[in-house]
Amino acid sequence: MSKTHIGIRREDKNEWERRAPLTPHDVSALIKNEGLTFVVQPSPIRVFKENEYVEAGAHAQEDLSKCGLIFAIKELPLHFIMPNKTYVFFSHTIKGQEHNMPMLKKIMEAGSTLIDYERVVDEHNRRLIFFGEHAGLAGMIDTLWVFGQRLELEKIKNPFGGILQAYRYDDLDAAEESISNAGEIIETKGLDPLLVPLVIGITGYGNVSRGAQKILTYLPTTEILPSELPEIFEKKRASKKTIYKVVFHEEHTVEPVSELSKFELHDFYNYPEKYKSKFFNYVPYISILVNCIYWDKRYPRLLSKDELKQLFETQKKPRLRVVGDISCDVEGGIEFTVKVTNPAEPVFVYDPMTGKVTEGFAGRGPVVLAVDNLPCELPKESSNDFSHVLKRFVPSIAMADFAAEFEKLELPPEIKKAVIVYRGKLTPDYEYLSKFLK
Repeated sequence: MSKTHIGIRREDKNEWERRAPLTPHDVSALIKNEGLTFVVQPSPIRVFKENEYVEAGAHAQEDLSKCGLIFAIKELPLHFIMPNKTYVFFSHTIKGQEHNMPMLKKIMEAGSTLIDYERVVDEHNRRLIFFGEHAGLAGMIDTLWVFGQRLELEKIKNPFGGILQAYRYDDLDAAEESISNAGEIIETKGLDPLLVPLVIGITGYGNVSRGAQKILTYLPTTEILPSELPEIFEKKRASKKTIYKVVFHEEHTVEPVSELSKFELHDFYNYPEKYKSKFFNYVPYISILVNCIYWDKRYPRLLSKDELKQLFETQKKPRLRVVGDISCDVEGGIEFTVKVTNPAEPVFVYDPMTGKVTEGFAGRGPVVLAVDNLPCELPKESSNDFSHVLKRFVPSIAMADFAAEFEKLELPPEIKKAVIVYRGKLTPDYEYLSKFLK
């Protein structure tokens, strides 16, 4: 079997996963320029149809057993894993995620190789193949939609009611046009006085945040520093024809536990236990909070359940109406993100006084958007961008000699770093996962 036979697996983790790792356009280029052979599994939901791949020069068939190299996006079901293959996908195993350990074990037992997109990084450990920006794009579109729905329930006139969920648009251009229309209303008629000043707080400044902020460029926005928030409210000079955007960095969200210490970014990352959250100081000013930061249990929470309860105990009608938790860590940085949602049932209201969760937009407490796979709401754009980056690595993976010892395996360094399992064994950088496999 030629190494150049490459399979593209259909995605079947859920009904919303319509993305593809490689587009017909890029498959066509790889066939013409590199002489590769592609076999694509049929899919009833993929955003690109089989005939598009066939027209690009690929074969469409159910059986991928003749493919030595198989690309996918989400985790593989156990029954699909075949012996002596090279699989490339998001495995979600590098933290020892319990629910994916059987899959990792099956790949090892099959004597196969696993390359994980999440670990394809440059010399500065920055990810090269990702969907983060599209999570931000879809997340902000959905968050504005949620805000409009909440205001409709409160019977507050607003320009956001015409915005839809991201997946309901034909493409990103249509969504951006809809948001631009809302922006024109704000510029001409202004916002309801009950909403002024309207503050959107965005935590983080990485790929996800950049996507979220790009959506806000279609609205009239004025960016201010976190330190300027009190002044806008105290002087009562806020404009009704703009939205105030605030981007929070680490120095705004945490402070040293010791009053004798100063904030230092590298110190925070290396010793997060020396820091505590101070983000609550800004929350009373924010109407929409969009969380775009990575979190794990070593770090202080951004906003806890107790702090949210305190906000509702001290203010009769807090401004905070919507939390778009794009990072979507359950009981993580946003502690009251108590579950993940999906595009069909994307939101819930968290009651800070009782801890009760109610589906939908109505109730005491903020509406929480916690869709855990937002890029799937923009399947065409996210696939196009992902494929554009991935395609430059495909020839070297396809031509690599996977019969060689791992030390002699010739792959681009970015890809070799991402080899978690090689011919059934954990590679040196990932041997720590053996403790989770037990």
